[in-house]
Amino acid sequence: MVTPNISNALRQYQQIDAQSAVAFASPHQLIQMLMDGALESLSKAKGHIQRGEVAARGEQLSRAIGIIGGLKDGLNLEAGGEIAANLDALYDYLQRRLLEANVKNDGEMVDEVTARLNELKIAWDAIGPPAATAPPEGEIGEINSRA
Repeated sequence: MVTPNISNALRQYQQIDAQSAVAFASPHQLIQMLMDGALESLSKAKGHIQRGEVAARGEQLSRAIGIIGGLKDGLNLEAGGEIAANLDALYDYLQRRLLEANVKNDGEMVDEVTARLNELKIAWDAIGPPAATAPPEGEIGEINSRA
């Protein structure tokens, strides 16, 4: 049996571990983490819908909506062009569907959003992070042997 003190310590450790992961993550990994978090919240929300747990359902759907909002806010619409504009519209749609799912207590709407976000995550994971580039000659990091 886990005592409350041990449970609290474990939660704190997990929180610190998550904060460390975010602090050292690349931008690509941060997007992956956000998508994972949204998908986890959607899965929990679906379970709460099935069990009739209204308050918990609302909390998880609100969390997913917030995470999707973070993904949307992170878009660079100028540099991203049409792709960023399409993602912006998709994120807006997903947020609206989740609001509607919460009001209607509709698990099928949650499934729809989960499927679309999962497809997007699979594509994002397939892209992979951008490759690191070596600094140009004469910049920091290069050893100059011409003395």
